[in-house]
Amino acid sequence: MVKPMTEYTLPHALVGEQERLALMSALLDPIEEARFSWLGVRPGWRCLELGSGNGSIAQALAERVTPGGHVVASDIDIAYIAGLRTQGLEVRRIDILQDAIEPESYDLVVARALLHHLTPARKALERMAGALKPGGVLLSIEPDMLPCTVAEPEGMRAFWQGWLKWSVDAGIDYFIGRKVPAWLDSLGIEDVAGEGHTAQFNGGSRWATYWTATMTELAPALIKSGHMTGEMLEAFHSHYQDRHYWTSIMTFTENWGRKPAG
Repeated sequence: MVKPMTEYTLPHALVGEQERLALMSALLDPIEEARFSWLGVRPGWRCLELGSGNGSIAQALAERVTPGGHVVASDIDIAYIAGLRTQGLEVRRIDILQDAIEPESYDLVVARALLHHLTPARKALERMAGALKPGGVLLSIEPDMLPCTVAEPEGMRAFWQGWLKWSVDAGIDYFIGRKVPAWLDSLGIEDVAGEGHTAQFNGGSRWATYWTATMTELAPALIKSGHMTGEMLEAFHSHYQDRHYWTSIMTFTENWGRKPAG
C-alpha cells in the first residue's frame, strides 16, 4: 500500500535538526557534486531534486546548470528551502509517492537519503524514472549499514543491532542502497552502476558529531522502542567522544543509470 509521506523520522521542526542537516551537507555534498561532474551535468539541464532538505545540493545544481537550465528543489516540508533565491531555482512541496510530477521532463532526477524512509520505496524510484526525459539520468544515494553489524567492541555491535531493530519498527530500511541497482534494471534503466563511500572516523570527528546529534534527537524514541537502554546510549556517547575510538558504520551508495533514448 502506498502511503503519503507526511513527516520525516526527524522532523524539520525538531530542535537541532537544521544544524544536523548542515553537518550532513558538509560531509556528503562534495561526494555528490563530484558525481554530478562525472555524469556530465551541465548548463541547460532541467533537474529535479527530491528531499532537498536544506537546499544545499539544489543551489549547487542551479549554479551548475545556468545559464539556460532549471532546478526544482522539493521536499515534503519546505521550511528550510522556501526562502531560497537562486537563479534558475524553483521550490515545490512534493510527496514523491502521491503528488503529480511532469512525466519525461527532466535531464536529471536525484534524491539523497530519501528512499530508505519510504514505503514502497521501489514505487518512488519508479516515479523518479518516469520523470526523466529519454536519455535522462537518475541518481540515487542511499545508506547501507552493513559495516555497523561488525562494529567493535561487542557493546557497540549490540547498540547498532538495537538501532537496526528500531529502524525496522519505524519502517526505515537501512540496507536499501544495495537494492537500488536491481530495481533500476527492472525499470528498464540502462547503464546502471553504483559505488559506495564508507567513512572511517574517530570520536570527536564530524561524523561522530553527526551521529551524536542524531542519537540525542532520537533518544526518547529509541528507549521507548525497547530495543535500546539508557546505558547503551551512554556507552555510545562515551565512545563517540573518544578520539582514540575508530569505527565505520555506514556506506553511502551512489547508484545511477540512464533512461533509454528511445
